[in-house]
Amino acid sequence: MRNKKAVTTLFAIFSCLLLVTGCSGSDEANDSKDGKTIEFMHLWPEGSSKQHHQIVSGIIKDFESEHPDVNIEMEVLSNEQYKDKLKVLSTSNELPDVGMTWAAGFMEPYVKGDKFASLDELLEGDLKDKFVSGTAEAYAVDESTYGLPLELNIATVFYNKAIFEKYGVDAPKTYEEFENIVKTLETNGVAPIALGNKDRWTGSLWYMYMADRLGEGKALTDAIDRSGSFEDPALASAAEEIQNLVDMNAFVKGFNGLSDEEAKSMFMNEQAAMYLIGTWDLPNYTTNEDVPQEFRDSIGYFSFPAVDGKGDTNSYVGGPGVGLFVAEDSDVKEEAKEFVSYFVQEWGEKSVTDAGVIPATKVDAASLDLPDMYVDVLDDLSNTSNITLFADVQMSADAAQVHLDMIQSLFGKEVTPEEFTEAHEKALLEE
Repeated sequence: MRNKKAVTTLFAIFSCLLLVTGCSGSDEANDSKDGKTIEFMHLWPEGSSKQHHQIVSGIIKDFESEHPDVNIEMEVLSNEQYKDKLKVLSTSNELPDVGMTWAAGFMEPYVKGDKFASLDELLEGDLKDKFVSGTAEAYAVDESTYGLPLELNIATVFYNKAIFEKYGVDAPKTYEEFENIVKTLETNGVAPIALGNKDRWTGSLWYMYMADRLGEGKALTDAIDRSGSFEDPALASAAEEIQNLVDMNAFVKGFNGLSDEEAKSMFMNEQAAMYLIGTWDLPNYTTNEDVPQEFRDSIGYFSFPAVDGKGDTNSYVGGPGVGLFVAEDSDVKEEAKEFVSYFVQEWGEKSVTDAGVIPATKVDAASLDLPDMYVDVLDDLSNTSNITLFADVQMSADAAQVHLDMIQSLFGKEVTPEEFTEAHEKALLEE
């Protein structure tokens, strides 16, 4: 799944036993009675997230070297253990000075309970204009920011250039061109799009892009945050366009009963020409040595096109991964904020080159030795006008369940576009 699946992938990719509870820096620094200690808790154990762990340890070492009066005391837990401990510590006002959090629904209870400190001053200082548009905003509550994201995933349409070339089609710039690709491939017996909608969030990506383009970037988010409504005609039109694609046989046969892993396998085995997925899949098309080089060389990607001339192709569906918070009741709050600012700035390029991560901060891709596709994605992100957070991440748990169930029903043509939007509006009104 992607970050809930992006705000839960990185909501779901770390799974291991508790490995480390220890300190960074030298014994002399840790034993110092004159300096200040920042307690830092993160969720990248060396065993399951070696590259991430090494980057973090290196940043801490560098920070301590540049700030000899500050010691970072590090505790590392696996993903689920981290979440559980964070809850326990928050109830006793014993949160670490700096820790990791996720955006939106995960973070909000901590903010409402006055557990996380505002980080607005950092965004107005050294980190001003450092983040990709829409990433830091995902960590805002009531127009104040309480977390700074480290990672980012956006969804793009990956496609098989060899298949496209065989049938004389090119990456589309408009939705009409995209529909022509679908028709051409389907007529020639080639499955146009790999989709495993048994997992439902995969179908949500398609609907969200339709809604983003037809609603010109705002309609869906406005409907969810209640500044708008699911009765917006653009949201029903988006649902109608999804069913038009189903009628065109755009998706692989049996898509509503296939998992995302099965759909991915079909794309990787060249049984479908296109696959809409998050950039967490980039290594499969660039650096993953387990994937044949010939296949990796044959894969390109394109941004979801404008629909009926509407929408900005620099607007993406996606979301940030984990971010850093500073505890509101920290005894070393200013030092903690300085560490967070330092960490974010150091993390950017290191995370790309050492771990293949797409960071939430802007990166000068031309200065790095990276595969072309990484460079292209990073360049696109630097020009991003908007990132719409995954719909089920934006919603409460109950409303998200309705959304995912209705996505599968929409693709299965078990509901009309009007019934689809009405069910969402009802669920959101009941929150």
